[in-house]
Amino acid sequence: MPNPTYSSYNLSCWIFLRLLGLAYAAAFFSMFVQIVGLIGDQGILPASRFLELARAQLGADCFSGIPTLFWLNCSDGFLQFLCLAGGTLALLVVLGLFTGPALLLCWLFYLSLINVGQDFLSFQWDILLLEAGFLAIFLAPWQIISPPWQLGRFKASIPEPSMIVIWLLRWLLFRLIFESGLVKLASGDPTWASLTALNYHYFTQPLPTPMAWYAQQLPEWFQKFSVGSVFFIELLVPFLIFTPRLIRHFAAAALIFLQLLIAITGNYAFFNLLTIALCFLLVDDQLLSRLLPGFLVARICAACQPRWPTIRRATSIVVASLIGLLSISHFFHRVPMPTFIQGLLEPTERYYLFNSYGLFAVMTTSRLEIEVEGSNDQKEWHAYEFKYKPGDLNDAPCIVAPHQPRLDWQMWFAALSDWRSTPWFPNFMTRLLQGSPPVLVLLKSNPFPMTPPKYIRAQLYSYTFTDPSEKAKTGNWWHRQYAGEYFPTISLNDLRQ
Repeated sequence: MPNPTYSSYNLSCWIFLRLLGLAYAAAFFSMFVQIVGLIGDQGILPASRFLELARAQLGADCFSGIPTLFWLNCSDGFLQFLCLAGGTLALLVVLGLFTGPALLLCWLFYLSLINVGQDFLSFQWDILLLEAGFLAIFLAPWQIISPPWQLGRFKASIPEPSMIVIWLLRWLLFRLIFESGLVKLASGDPTWASLTALNYHYFTQPLPTPMAWYAQQLPEWFQKFSVGSVFFIELLVPFLIFTPRLIRHFAAAALIFLQLLIAITGNYAFFNLLTIALCFLLVDDQLLSRLLPGFLVARICAACQPRWPTIRRATSIVVASLIGLLSISHFFHRVPMPTFIQGLLEPTERYYLFNSYGLFAVMTTSRLEIEVEGSNDQKEWHAYEFKYKPGDLNDAPCIVAPHQPRLDWQMWFAALSDWRSTPWFPNFMTRLLQGSPPVLVLLKSNPFPMTPPKYIRAQLYSYTFTDPSEKAKTGNWWHRQYAGEYFPTISLNDLRQ
């Protein structure tokens, strides 16, 4: 039986694959409950209409230009089926059943969703899941079962993980963290330069948690120290990924610590879970064997074989080498590249095999919230309540991750710009005037349960956290002031005209 060593990563990969499966499950099941309202036939941005326009524009190249299974069927039922099937396959990954084939299908299904999801599937963790998920296909066992299962005559027996793929996933982690720090410096944003970004972050982020309110009350010196720590972790610690094991373990601990702090104060879907999964690939079996239950360590190590099958080893080397070359070329995109590499980069971009990252390059210093209101007489207006974004001043910030309410998220982005530069927003208002059931399901309350309103509009309010004295006096978590009109009053007759 192989023993855990400083140079083996069987336990690391076992943990990584299960956390990746959980991230896939969160992504698919989260989309299942909202996909019809977002991109269904009666949704805000119908995928069927998107594909019709793509076919008209691209012609015969539409299938290769937008790789998605929804060219076969784009009905509401098939949209939901793909989410449900993807979530089920992700649970198989967590359980260690059919891991390799399940990961391949998860990647294909999520690629199909992203390529028709438009604004609602345009987040960095979506493409991060695809990039990590694709590499994991070449890391995962392809047997029916994997340890610790022993089912009758089916005994788990898996090859040791490929170090080439592990290093590619480490390279992905490096790019993710380092680019997130780099964009903050390169943006020239004064709040990052003056170390005051966290004075605003906690209340201006898309969906804060209750802990964000408490973090906002911390003294200024601590906020500046925290920003400095973020720069240290995002700009310097990533280079420790490529150092000997003890220093690399410190890097893993620092990166996981940062992700836990982000998760405590903000709802960022499955991003923190997925990043932590990548961090486990920095830790070797010798350390993990001291942290995991002994029976689990024994089962996993006993099932590992020292060598891969020749065909799979050769395939992994070829694919990993190609992906590594292209991702490095993409990372150094400002450096002139040979023509043949440029020719390879363009057609592979639509599969999200390598991507650019960078969160919060510019810190927002105020929070504007859009309140959508309906009326039948333009005198008495009633507000639509959203499930998770700030609305009622007395409602505490929510904890919703790893689920991502994508309409609530997009409402945050919409408030940062004019509605004319947010094409999905007029569609959303139209669906409310039509009383679209799948869109109304995305909301917490519908003030017009019998018939849709005749008129609709949107107003802007500036939100800030209350201070401790105001919260103690009123019980409110939020304070707000009217900031003006966001979307003019319209009716269905206006739209027809």
